[in-house]
Amino acid sequence: MTTGVDAGRVLFARYAYAPNALGYCGPAGAATLETVACGGVGAGSAAVDAVARQFSGAWPYQELLAELAGIDDPLDGRVVRGYWTGNEVTAAVDRARFGRELLARLGARAGHYWKYLTDDLLPEAAPTHAFHVFGVYPWTRLLDTGMPQPMHVLDSCRIRNGVVVALTSRTATVRSRGLQFDGRRLALGPLEDRPARRNVGSGSFVPDLRIGDRVAVHWDLICDRLDADEAGSLEHWTDWQLQQTNPRLGRSSERPAAGRGSAVGGVGRAFGA
Repeated sequence: MTTGVDAGRVLFARYAYAPNALGYCGPAGAATLETVACGGVGAGSAAVDAVARQFSGAWPYQELLAELAGIDDPLDGRVVRGYWTGNEVTAAVDRARFGRELLARLGARAGHYWKYLTDDLLPEAAPTHAFHVFGVYPWTRLLDTGMPQPMHVLDSCRIRNGVVVALTSRTATVRSRGLQFDGRRLALGPLEDRPARRNVGSGSFVPDLRIGDRVAVHWDLICDRLDADEAGSLEHWTDWQLQQTNPRLGRSSERPAAGRGSAVGGVGRAFGA
């Protein structure tokens, strides 16, 4: 069965579901996203649109990316793919202009959620989820506290691409490159095998999953099957973002440690999507 919802909205539901179900971003209750992502009936495009507009992270990016790309719909599949994994639309957008426009629109109402979106962050700006995770979120600024939570959040919230090497009825083992931090810079490490969920209550986002499939993983849930170009684009934009973020991390590591961990207890729902 299908929802009658177009592919872009289905794709958004698949990527946005996991953090929403965990209570990290978007409106309370993930039923609409789960239904659409699993290909079930009972939710239409208008319902997905209403939910998507309440994502304080993903929606502004997709809205601006669509505008700069000359695409009318922020939930067009090209825009959704561009934000979550990167594609030709992502590459074609002027990143400097994107950063300036994002700051102009959100800077005045940044508050706690967008507090790090300033002129100083613009060299790192890109119309991708990776920029939001590594640039806008507070977690890269907490890496030098020595606490495990920042690395766990960064590695879980970024979209991870890998290959399925084993399957059970409810889980898959995915071979991928984990995030590493050496005290000055973040990088993708060597290949390693990790378990990931393949099912939610309503079914699976990739019901015919097979060993050898390239997949995207978000918060330990397999949310999409990728072709070779999509997987390559995701890894490219992840690497690109780390290269832009690492100079800031290097400068931070040279400052005195006193007080740098004070934000850990106050990040609240600073996960987003």
